[in-house]
Amino acid sequence: MLYDLHEFQHSLATPFRLWAETTQHLFGNPFSAFSYLPAAPKVAAGSELFARLVRRYEKPGFGLHDTVVDGQAVAVREAYVADKPFCRLLHFARDLPASRAADPKVLVFAPLSGHYASLLRDTVRALLPRHEVYITDWVDARLVPHSQGGFGFDDYVAYARDFIAQLGPDVHVISVCQPTVPVLAAISLMAADDDPAQPRSMVLMGGPIDTRINPTAVNDYAQAHSLAWFETRVITRVPVKYPGALRRVYPGFMQHAGFVAMNPDRHIDAHLEFYHHLVEGDGESAEAHRRFYDEYNAVMDLPAEFYLDTIERVFLDYHLPQGKLMVSGRRVDPAAIRKTALMTVEGELDDISAPGQTEAAHGLCASLDADQRRHFLCPKVGHYGIFSGRRWREVICPEVAGFIRRFERPATAQA
Repeated sequence: MLYDLHEFQHSLATPFRLWAETTQHLFGNPFSAFSYLPAAPKVAAGSELFARLVRRYEKPGFGLHDTVVDGQAVAVREAYVADKPFCRLLHFARDLPASRAADPKVLVFAPLSGHYASLLRDTVRALLPRHEVYITDWVDARLVPHSQGGFGFDDYVAYARDFIAQLGPDVHVISVCQPTVPVLAAISLMAADDDPAQPRSMVLMGGPIDTRINPTAVNDYAQAHSLAWFETRVITRVPVKYPGALRRVYPGFMQHAGFVAMNPDRHIDAHLEFYHHLVEGDGESAEAHRRFYDEYNAVMDLPAEFYLDTIERVFLDYHLPQGKLMVSGRRVDPAAIRKTALMTVEGELDDISAPGQTEAAHGLCASLDADQRRHFLCPKVGHYGIFSGRRWREVICPEVAGFIRRFERPATAQA
């Protein structure tokens, strides 16, 4: 019912959005006589702002068509190399000569937590010059037919194992935020099975390995509610007009409302500044706003099973750090990991996964030697700055790349 009400509200807003878009063009297009009226810049700016507030944002593309390798521009093409109901494995294939030595193979696990994998565009962009990059491209749950069944925490672990096995054994894994827990579980189970495809290294970035440490507002909010509260308040069914009709989901529009509610003043200020940039003709600043919010406002539905499993196991009952995490009937023991090196990355100002929560993985992976592990705390960086922006590109990515190359086979390692 909640999802249907949201769709109804969106339908009601559609004619007003179309009116605002038309007004924007009439008062903002230099070929229109209306654009020369004294109040035209303010009318056009207000109309665009309104239209952007009520529109629906579709899945963004990565838009990474080229990179620079050894000082030369190289074409990049996207190719799916695995296709599962809830996720496709995307390869950013670089047009390199066959004679060139192979770069480290990196599998990036994007969060299944509301935003699309393209949120990690800057992560991929910075890795491309020196790595062969793959990323998990999660599918909006409302587009997955109900006949495909559910998708829970255990299924995520199974997907992770399958993708690692497909690319292994020379693959390096980078897990950003929420998937650090299921990815660590997958690698732990591979180690317990002495799987020959175990990755050479894993980099866990800003993830909730142990949310008892330095709890954030996100952690406190989860602790303040029961699992039953989450199930009854935020889980609903997909409307019949979508391929995933009647599937139980945590809908994207509710997640987006939660994202905004965490920092409402910041978003209000950002939109007011956008309006003033438009009025003043500051096209560069206005375009930067559009790029950010085109990505930020594009959200996807999550399978209800995975969302509730994560709430219970990670944020309410702390299964992994307490040694009681079970996956498909098997206990997960990170101490089984001996062949996969571990690096953890945290941001000093992270208000989602606070410093210490990701570093806790080192205590769990007790069998690794000192030279197989590294922790890096980046100063003056918040959650998104860990994997996107200037400090990611200039500080964190070089650290991660250096760690990965320490565990490359001699035949493929590069200076």
